[in-house]
Amino acid sequence: MVTSSQNSVNRPLLGVNVDHVATLRQARGVNYPSPLEAVLLCEQAGADGITIHLREDRRHIQDSDVYEIARQLTTRLNLEMAATSEMLSIACEVKPFWVCLVPEKRAELTTEGGLDVAGQITHLKKYINELHAAGIKVSLFIDPDEVQIAAAVACHADAIELHTGTYAEVGLAGDFDAQNVELQRIKQAVIVTKNLDDKLLINAGHGLTRDNVKAIAQIDDIYELNIGHALIADAIFVGLSQAVTMMKTAMYE
Repeated sequence: MVTSSQNSVNRPLLGVNVDHVATLRQARGVNYPSPLEAVLLCEQAGADGITIHLREDRRHIQDSDVYEIARQLTTRLNLEMAATSEMLSIACEVKPFWVCLVPEKRAELTTEGGLDVAGQITHLKKYINELHAAGIKVSLFIDPDEVQIAAAVACHADAIELHTGTYAEVGLAGDFDAQNVELQRIKQAVIVTKNLDDKLLINAGHGLTRDNVKAIAQIDDIYELNIGHALIADAIFVGLSQAVTMMKTAMYE
């Protein structure tokens, strides 16, 4: 298994989230389409890593998916999960290369915002130490907010993933002035992070599409973008391999 990848200036890595392949499967309660098959296609098409979110309500990815994908992928597994004792046990058994800690609400359609790291530093620091002891690198999914960034540094995280959902949402609504404000906020968050801890990796994701990804991909010091919903939506029309290729083209050209 490949456990690391290198990116270059203004060429962040692409992590593909395959959750919504599982969403389609769960809608009918059948055993297809296969998230594992999607993972292998994405990797063949040039994905640098794979992200899956094992939610507490198991609405899409199932435990068996996690174990199958961890055994067979050839890049890096980024396991998104809530900071619970159940998920800690699973992660320590599976040993993904990355764990990304995210907030969860049972009624939400998708993750609605960043993790409140500042409000639970003691708990998260202990939790992260246990993941580190198992040899797992830890990322924290946070809003582009200076207080949360400082808290992530205090928790000894290996990376942060900046929530780009607001940037994406105001763009979809056609409010491009607000979108530019959010873009500047994300850029400033990157600068703040590097000033606080220049070894902390900076990822970004949520709501990114081929139409809005380039501005984020061009930010200096962004290490990886994690993209799922829009890429899987593209795949309906062009196929999964082509969707990965098209997203990379949108990121870099």
